[in-house]
Amino acid sequence: MASLRIDIISGVPDLLKSPLEHSIVGRAREKRLIEIHTHDLRDYSTDKHRKIDDYPYGGGAGMVLSPQPIFDCIENLTAARSYDEIIFTAADGKRFEQKDANELSVKQSIIILCGHYKGVDQRVRDELITREYSVGDFVLSGGELPALVITDAVTRLIPGAIGDAESALTDSFQDDLLEPPVYTRPAEFRGLKVPEVLTSGDHKKIEEWRSQQAVERTRQRRPDLYENFKKKN
Repeated sequence: MASLRIDIISGVPDLLKSPLEHSIVGRAREKRLIEIHTHDLRDYSTDKHRKIDDYPYGGGAGMVLSPQPIFDCIENLTAARSYDEIIFTAADGKRFEQKDANELSVKQSIIILCGHYKGVDQRVRDELITREYSVGDFVLSGGELPALVITDAVTRLIPGAIGDAESALTDSFQDDLLEPPVYTRPAEFRGLKVPEVLTSGDHKKIEEWRSQQAVERTRQRRPDLYENFKKKN
């Protein structure tokens, strides 16, 4: 039995198909470490044309996702099982960070509702949603890509999803630090050499070098993270 179930609700579920079938997420599904289901919002529309959006009250540009198909879909899911979180991918949501992925990875079941068009009827957000996430300060055509980002970030933290469990624990952002530079063979390429310490075989010095590089890279590239790191250390 999978340790986590994710249900993704979308008006255009075909956008989700390929990324969920390949790489780490695809392999985790094959090994039954995670269970992922996609749901076509149009299947829950009572409109004869399977319409899921309408014009906003008060006028204005764009269309708004209607409450009826969303309420019916989520109520159908929650009637079958309980969910720890019902997430909405929203431009004005909290920025999704590594700590959020860590928290979600130990849940048993979550729903992700993909936003689309101009937005979703506020009654959905008020009555159904428990968390709202944004993946950055930019506008996308819909919430499918953010839903995939969340799913991927969470899946790789599930034990057994990636071959090297330590790799996930040392990823960027786990300790408010970016990863240090990494190198592979050959030791010299076009006159460019790998730092000598990495080929020294001295594991203590290697870890010290990596820690120093991680702190310095974070200080230079992400001063906001660096300040968080300093506060904790």
